Amino acid sequence: MSEHASPPGGRVRLAPYRFAGGTAVVTGAAGGIGAALAHGLARRGSSLVLLDRDADGLAAVAQAVRTAHPALAVTTHGVDLADAADTRRVADAVVAAHPETTLLVNNAGIALAGRFDQVTLEEFEEVVAVNFSAVVRLTHALLPTLKAHPGAHLVNVSSLFGLIAPAGQAAYASSKFAVRGFTEALRSELAADGVGVTSVHPGGIRTRIAENARVGSGVPAEEAERGKRDFARLLTMDPAKAAEVVLTAVERRRPRQLVGWSAVVPDLLARVAPGSHGRVLAALTRRRRG
Repeated sequence: MSEHASPPGGRVRLAPYRFAGGTAVVTGAAGGIGAALAHGLARRGSSLVLLDRDADGLAAVAQAVRTAHPALAVTTHGVDLADAADTRRVADAVVAAHPETTLLVNNAGIALAGRFDQVTLEEFEEVVAVNFSAVVRLTHALLPTLKAHPGAHLVNVSSLFGLIAPAGQAAYASSKFAVRGFTEALRSELAADGVGVTSVHPGGIRTRIAENARVGSGVPAEEAERGKRDFARLLTMDPAKAAEVVLTAVERRRPRQLVGWSAVVPDLLARVAPGSHGRVLAALTRRRRG
């Protein structure tokens, strides 16, 4: 069966994505959803190219995958996605070494706690660099490779905060809304090339994002600690379960995938009652605090 066909009306319909025999590039692979995606992809028969700046965590994930799936190729690259030159270096290396790549998952991300008037421009720009600019750079570098393989797929991980923008998340929400818009434009542009595109919006996934979040230099210590605790209370979904949802979305070529009830409910509210999500999130946090 062909990878894509044009049914009546001219729209391109893609066949289900084929994991087995393909090579997947995954950023942020040293832990959380990224590590779970690496294991899920390996179970489906994909070779892996794993990227992260946490060298020890990345090595541990790669070794675990190699042990469980010795027939698969697993390559790692340490990279600081906040550094444009380092990102370009690794992107060029991946393109040169892996022309067989059929899946790119831009998953890496960092968070920054604090109102806009509590963070410096440098702190704000670091979040944008990792969460959005690196996504653009890696996608731009690997796009010719993906287009050379009709049936390939691109996944950009946005966030619940790419659907709504609560107070104290100006930098993170800005970067994740940007990922959402970028991905939606690419979906339309790449349809005729036979490349599927999925925007992923995880809700409360039980990762270390709250624990590892940067804190704006103008945020009082007590406020920062309270904010981290409140955010962590919403992180309830197992990363492995979240990864399975994402990979099912890739296989089925879904254009957008919400992950978890804490993404589904605010998304609905954002569409039917704009402006009300702040009160709902506050109520949910208070409920879990009690």
